[in-house]
Amino acid sequence: MHETPLKIDIQHTLNNFTDGNLAENATHLLNVLGYESQRTLNRDTNTTKAFREDFDPDNLINPEKAHLQEWQTADFLFQLTADEIRQHTQEVLTFNEDPGVDESIFQSYLFLAIKLKGDTYSRTALANITREINKLYAIPALLIFQHGDALTFSIINRRPSQRDGDLDVLEKVTLIKDIDVVNPHRAHLDILAELSLDALYQQHGFTNFLELHQAWQQTLDTSELNRRFFKEIADWYFWAVSQVTFPADAGEDAAVRNATCVIRLITRLIFVWFLKEKDLVPNTLFAEEDISELLTSLDAEESTYYKAILQNLFFATLNQEMNTPEKPDTRKFRGEGRQHYNITSLYRYKRYFKDMEAALRLFESIPFLNGGLFECLDKPDPDDAKTILRIDGFSDREDNPLSVPNELFFSEPQAINLNAVYDTKNSRYTVRGLIHILNRYKFTIAENTPIEQEVALDPELLGQVFENLLAAYNPETGTTARKQTGSFYTPREIVNYMVDESLIAYLQNTVRSRVIRCPSETKFRHLLAYNDEPHQFTDAEVEHLITAIDTLKILDPACGSGAFPMGILHKLVFLLSKLDPRNAQWRQRQIDRVQNTITEAEKIDDSVIRESTIDELEGEIESINEAFERNELDYGRKLYLIENCIYG
Repeated sequence: MHETPLKIDIQHTLNNFTDGNLAENATHLLNVLGYESQRTLNRDTNTTKAFREDFDPDNLINPEKAHLQEWQTADFLFQLTADEIRQHTQEVLTFNEDPGVDESIFQSYLFLAIKLKGDTYSRTALANITREINKLYAIPALLIFQHGDALTFSIINRRPSQRDGDLDVLEKVTLIKDIDVVNPHRAHLDILAELSLDALYQQHGFTNFLELHQAWQQTLDTSELNRRFFKEIADWYFWAVSQVTFPADAGEDAAVRNATCVIRLITRLIFVWFLKEKDLVPNTLFAEEDISELLTSLDAEESTYYKAILQNLFFATLNQEMNTPEKPDTRKFRGEGRQHYNITSLYRYKRYFKDMEAALRLFESIPFLNGGLFECLDKPDPDDAKTILRIDGFSDREDNPLSVPNELFFSEPQAINLNAVYDTKNSRYTVRGLIHILNRYKFTIAENTPIEQEVALDPELLGQVFENLLAAYNPETGTTARKQTGSFYTPREIVNYMVDESLIAYLQNTVRSRVIRCPSETKFRHLLAYNDEPHQFTDAEVEHLITAIDTLKILDPACGSGAFPMGILHKLVFLLSKLDPRNAQWRQRQIDRVQNTITEAEKIDDSVIRESTIDELEGEIESINEAFERNELDYGRKLYLIENCIYG
């Protein structure tokens, strides 16, 4: 694929980070992006100790939050001022030099580089380091982290304090995370190119540092990223529904059934993309060159990719248990003729593969998900068991009408006419293959929060795409599916508001019934606010709060794709991490619940049933201890909140 000279330069510069000095490499990369300055410091050493002596004489940094023990080197790169901006843009910019004017808060930027000892760090860990370092300066500091063969850019949003003009409020941290310096993702190259000083100036025409800062924030805004992605997916969807054929059993109206089945296809594939982000699904399955070697044909008009790769991945891999020593042939191709008739968890389409064994090896390490999303919908007719209703069309039969052309997945950009769909005139629309679209974006499995976000598509996107595509035009009624069903994806901001208000009301009422003097609403709001400040409750109040959370029942009867249940899950996990950082009380609550059931079981008259029940319950206590001991802290929180508190 053709890349611009800037992106080629960025890629070559990133490759240099595999060797050499971090400060030199980071400075070179920033220079390529247009950020150059001679305003630097001559420092004899770049150790962590030297950094603190130079910049933190008052010990403002919290060593634990800043993960100081993980720092290998810390370099101050340079300070960027209005003079450098003017020189680079060659424009007479009206940078406001009056520090008392809020509209021009920042008169310069600092750039620093931190080399970390490990290879992998969470978004929260890097965001916390960014906040701690920004405590040291009166102006924003942009950080470049190197960890293993990856870089992370971290930018913090600052605003002047409403109460103290000398203090800035450190707000959201935005990260371009895990940039592979050996083989950078094209989405990361795109983002870095968009952040170049020339690109920002052409797009935003900034005249002061606040406007430059806002240009950065707008460029890195994930909501804008989501809109751009959905626009590409929507254009592809409207193109695809006119090109596919799904079995008649999927619906009487061809347009409606094709639309429904294409939405299902998109939802399944995007979910797989998040699995791929966790390295649970091999990239080979989505690499056109590799697939060409695996399949007998990848001609544009044929449907070999959807049938042989995606259907086998969905139905016979993700919906089928993995091979084990005891059951080595669980995942296999179905037999000939009517053998394994309509067993939809076995592989099909042998004739499309050059090497069936190579295909099986590709699928064998992919986990079994045991969820409904990947269950094949082909099923016996309830009125005639000998007849199979073909909905997904997962069939080896020669007369299988299913057609999802390879072109839909791997075509290069092409112009199509979508004016009738969007009610426009003479507008130009371009679409590309779905795999190419997905490959252009970086995905992350971590949900963004109001105080930290990664410039990538997060799991919330799945609900947005699913429910927004339901609003596709229905030619049968002339209305949208959304109007017919009442479905609408609730934006994260509204979800956050609903979650906070619901929890504050519940926790206040519950705690008020258990203590003489209920804490103020201000304390509850402080607890729910995404920040790293300690909570303001007494030990007794904390115990009541944890009990209130453990006995909480949340019901969203029309949960759709789960925006509210997921939002309240994340907030409750956050609350527990503040109230009970090591899970001591939360873990004991889960054990006590089972122990109380054991006490009741001891009253059973039948000794056989009694002993069997008690043995089973004692096994549950062992499982609880294992869940907390063998996993990250949030695992036990999420597991028992989902199991006992949240319904939809």
